[in-house]
Amino acid sequence: MLPVALTIAGSDPSGGAGLQADLKTFHQHHVYGTAAVTLITVQNTVSVSHVEILSADLVRQQITAVVSDIPPNAAKTGALGSVAVVQAVAAMAADFKFPLIVDPVMISKHGARLISPEAEAALKNELLLQAYLVTPNIPEAELLSGLEIRDEKDMLRAARRLCDSGCRAVLIKAGHLEGPPVDLLLDGDEVTRFPGTRIHSRHTHGTGCTLSAAITANVALGASLKEAVDRAKRFVQTAIETAPALGHGHGPLNHWA
Repeated sequence: MLPVALTIAGSDPSGGAGLQADLKTFHQHHVYGTAAVTLITVQNTVSVSHVEILSADLVRQQITAVVSDIPPNAAKTGALGSVAVVQAVAAMAADFKFPLIVDPVMISKHGARLISPEAEAALKNELLLQAYLVTPNIPEAELLSGLEIRDEKDMLRAARRLCDSGCRAVLIKAGHLEGPPVDLLLDGDEVTRFPGTRIHSRHTHGTGCTLSAAITANVALGASLKEAVDRAKRFVQTAIETAPALGHGHGPLNHWA
């Protein structure tokens, strides 16, 4: 039977991030993609000029419609926008029969806020507790853990604090640190390092969305968490290396990777 993955995320009309990037990534992994829209952005590779958050009830209805008819093998979240949407998704996730990967999207590549400050607490205290995996970058991990992160030891401390607060597993992405990027996965007591090669490119729009979508797709395909992260990392590495150089700003990855 064809594996299915659901994304609960915002829309990027330029196609590099958000649910558009998620669906492209699902498709490339031979996984059927479904989507519940949480917010609409007006953006391209240069800037974000407007964000319109949908009502929590409309988001809830979309998820219910999809899950009741085409049950996913795995799901992910992206930008959720408001405290009401975060709480609605968290309440529904408590009854999900499939793994949920939470990408705690807070700030866009252009610096636009994609979640209200009030929603950050709901994300940390309600949604993360329902997650199979949480995938913060360094700034997001600092906000969620309350710790300053300057090196790999700090990453592990932050991951442990998040797990102590109720997260099942945490993948902290090291792209914002100096030196070769080494992402860190904490799953229970097991720590796995995922070294990467830093690529100096402005075409990195949607990297976090694509990574979490690739993890979700691989989980939907039946991979273990460690296998899913490893495969997703290699996919994103190639997608950055072969980016099509579109747009005048932070261009998209190559989702045909």
